[in-house]
Amino acid sequence: MTGSAVTLPGAGRRGDRAILALGALVSVPVGCALALVLYLLPLPPVAIAGGVALVAILALALARYHAAVALGLVLLAVQAVDPAPSDGVFAVVLAVAFATGRFRLRAAPRPIVVILTIFGALNVMAAVQVADVGRAAMFFSITLFLALFGLWLPGYVVTARRARLVLRGYLAAAVFASCLGVLALFHLIPGYDLLTESDRARALFQDPNVFGPFLIPPALILVEEIMRPRVLSARLPTKALLLGILVAGVLFSYSRGAWLNFVVGVVVLGVVLSLRGGLRTALALVAIALSIVAVGVCVVVATGSADFIAVRARPQTYDTQRFSGQRAALAPAEEYPLGAGPGQFESIAGISAHSIYARAIGEEGILGVVTLLAFLGTTFLMAARNAVAGRDTYGIGSAALFGAWCGLLANSAFVDTLHWRHLWILAGLIWAGAMRSAARPR
Repeated sequence: MTGSAVTLPGAGRRGDRAILALGALVSVPVGCALALVLYLLPLPPVAIAGGVALVAILALALARYHAAVALGLVLLAVQAVDPAPSDGVFAVVLAVAFATGRFRLRAAPRPIVVILTIFGALNVMAAVQVADVGRAAMFFSITLFLALFGLWLPGYVVTARRARLVLRGYLAAAVFASCLGVLALFHLIPGYDLLTESDRARALFQDPNVFGPFLIPPALILVEEIMRPRVLSARLPTKALLLGILVAGVLFSYSRGAWLNFVVGVVVLGVVLSLRGGLRTALALVAIALSIVAVGVCVVVATGSADFIAVRARPQTYDTQRFSGQRAALAPAEEYPLGAGPGQFESIAGISAHSIYARAIGEEGILGVVTLLAFLGTTFLMAARNAVAGRDTYGIGSAALFGAWCGLLANSAFVDTLHWRHLWILAGLIWAGAMRSAARPR
């Protein structure tokens, strides 16, 4: 069933012609409207470039839908601003999917759809009493967009070819970001000071604590691919090299949350694969783990980073502030039964959330955190069931996805991960694997 295809609206030569015709009908008016706006209201060069880029992406999505998806995935390497460039690409992709009937909501698990709908309704209800309306609107818009993106993904990943496209796009973004961050950390490229923060690699991300965890899911998938090649055609040395690059990025992000995330993910992945393959698989995994540790030690010694890693491994002075921020989440929940509203945590508590769970209880109240736990827990159960049953997501290993989700849940206790793009990618791939039995082959 790995290579089975699902019939989608607009498939075939007639569907392609209809899509191209729709592209002409949409792109021409949009282009004319943009030209008129630029004529009547002179805009900054950045706004002009953004508008032109959106029109170009719209034309690409209408003519070459999968190429637009690949572009959005590769642009995941750039997350220095919120919303990110990849959000603009995927916003166009989702709009085209809606217009052409390619947004298949029924491909997503029904419990997840219900849970996310309730979570969205709670955000709207809590927004009635927000102090900063602009901040609330922007924050909720990003949350809503990412939820729609996650729900779109199971309807897109319905063949091994599309799963390979998604994995390769994400892997390319992760490898590029890791190379950029590590090279900048050791002053090997121009503008290195813009790609680091406090002697920590962050590449084109807002924070090293986001950069490091972003590299972990593809790293775990590579480990499973080394053990059992399925979706990637690269040779073993190439996979090992890519894995080494990603591990170096995780290490030199100097993010303790990322380190915890990676360790949890590797342990869960190892347990699942050992239960499936027995002693031989367990020994192979131990050999891979020892190789990763050995390479890491050599890199640390060669770069003279041992002292800084030792410092980062100890409790930091701002940890007290971080945990006090999590305790501060209870204050808005006590004052506002439905929470302070989306994006209001920092203004109410006076400190960053530093936890997805703290943000939920502070901004959506008790009902909000219960709904969030239902979302995370239901996805966890689906990932576990996929891993136990050996049900991969059209070639993407279920053990790696389960390990990555467990690591992310642990990471979420110390970092607010609600707007992490790879959280929703992971969730969407897990849902796609869980729904494989419901797909109807052509």
